[in-house]
Amino acid sequence: MKWAVVALALISVQVLAHTHEKGDIQVRHPWSRATPPGAKVAVGYMEIRNVGTQPDRLLSATTPVAQRVEMHVTQRDGEVMKMREVKTFEIPARERYTLRPGGSHLMLVDLVQPLKMGERFTMRLRFERAGELEIEVEVQEIGSRHPRH
Repeated sequence: MKWAVVALALISVQVLAHTHEKGDIQVRHPWSRATPPGAKVAVGYMEIRNVGTQPDRLLSATTPVAQRVEMHVTQRDGEVMKMREVKTFEIPARERYTLRPGGSHLMLVDLVQPLKMGERFTMRLRFERAGELEIEVEVQEIGSRHPRH
């Protein structure tokens, strides 16, 4: 029984360690993919939860691993998927907004160096209501389709 309690506690610490909160905003499991040498772009994914009664908006993001971070959405136009930059991500009250492959994402442009599997890097998110939140992004293997935490 003691081992089960210890194991549950360790799992809880691992889950909580990759959840970041500020005000009514929770950012869960931020991740990116490793990049090959010479790559100039990478992508950031995460789940953003708004537990409050008022909507919020992600206004911008910055990270020391890239010159700039852009917010993108991917939409189907007939048979073609098109990516376009947006100014904000709307985070409705009492809902979650998921950044994932094939959908909304953060584009890290002009990487300072390649992202390596197993590393982590910081990113600062700026929300309209919640303010600034610093998160830690985990780099997963090239081709990963979902967070592996």
